Amino acid sequence: MNVQTPRTPLGPQPWETVRTKLDQAVPFANMRGTPYYRDAVYEQFSAKEYERRYAALRAKMKEHKLDAVIAAGGPSHWSFGAGTLWLTGHIEWHALASYVLVPLDGEPTMIYSMGGTHAEAVRRHVEVAIKDVRHSRNGKYAEVMVERLKELKLERGRIGLMEIDPRHEDYMPVNQYNTLRSSLPDAELIFTKNFLHDLVVIHSAEELDCVRKAGVLCQNAMEAMIARAKPGVMEYELRAAAGAAILDGGGDIDFLIIGSTPMDNPAMVFGNPRPSQRVLKKGDIINMELAAGYRGYTAQIGSPITMGEPNEMVRKFWNEITLPGYHKILAAMMPGKATEDMRTASRFFRDNGVQSRPTQVHGIDLVTDNPHVSAEHVRGVEIDMVLKPGMVIMAEPNPITADGMFGIFLGHTFIMTETGHEVVDKFPLEIAVAK
Repeated sequence: MNVQTPRTPLGPQPWETVRTKLDQAVPFANMRGTPYYRDAVYEQFSAKEYERRYAALRAKMKEHKLDAVIAAGGPSHWSFGAGTLWLTGHIEWHALASYVLVPLDGEPTMIYSMGGTHAEAVRRHVEVAIKDVRHSRNGKYAEVMVERLKELKLERGRIGLMEIDPRHEDYMPVNQYNTLRSSLPDAELIFTKNFLHDLVVIHSAEELDCVRKAGVLCQNAMEAMIARAKPGVMEYELRAAAGAAILDGGGDIDFLIIGSTPMDNPAMVFGNPRPSQRVLKKGDIINMELAAGYRGYTAQIGSPITMGEPNEMVRKFWNEITLPGYHKILAAMMPGKATEDMRTASRFFRDNGVQSRPTQVHGIDLVTDNPHVSAEHVRGVEIDMVLKPGMVIMAEPNPITADGMFGIFLGHTFIMTETGHEVVDKFPLEIAVAK
């Protein structure tokens, strides 16, 4: 005779229930209130900062007559966590996205990719921002959202869907959307646009402190590359050195673009997005663009490194083109000025008979975002068109010789202030020489 064990019901499982059933899937996945990770220490934003964020989001919801929004965020360069990060402090790395369901009235709910001990660690991390963290039940995010919306009696509500990746305008996957649509036939699902950028383009004091920390990590990464750059070292080893410096400082790697070419026979205008096994030699120049994140807020940097002293062509290009063009852009980077003024300043390169990569300047909210200032136009929304205190701007001209064979990337991250701008690193404006 087979005796069946009673099925453990779904839903939160208290510690006293779980502790003797850790080999059973349902209790383990749904554990709550365990002593696990009780000694973990996480740097987080203040409760007051999160109150500000949720209030700002709810004001936007009222403006758009939304009863709830579903914010999303995943491990894409263009999002680095997006709305989920901003509302919880969590950077998702397991899944395409995790989600935060925010009602106009009522407690928000985070739907995290994993259950069990993973979810318990996330609860510890985000508890200052959000108390209700539910797991996705093996990817059934939308089913969990539907349950929460029914708890809130919003089956007929107007539900806003924020982008997972605002840059590429990607929203939640179709299977999740179809579940919402079929399970909530009387709800109105609305694809919102630019909510997060509007809320983040002007940073708070706590956010700006993270940008400054990210700037320090960028400088550390540059210094680690210079120390590692020796004849016989491969490009990817420079990437390892830069990445280790960022991680050792408590940060996260957003991207590490690093390439090299001989100064006397160059064939590179921008660093390599996929650093290779090319072996460094004396007489090379290294171009790079690095981005470090600190608690989700990023800064970027790039400045040339030469293997031995720069040759006459490189030094002349630096002194007569790269550096003066960069300073002209910085002179236009002032609060109250139109972002168009930075584009006008970048004409210096064409006026002096050289080219450049299209992008001259871009904004950073969490990662690269509007305004995008290119040689040909300025792209952004209304809030981006005039520089304002609290904006974060990356000046990154990349002049290129007329023949298209050589270029130098030069970039640093700036915080716009009431009176000007503040650079977030102290890396010198000079060609670094690796010896």
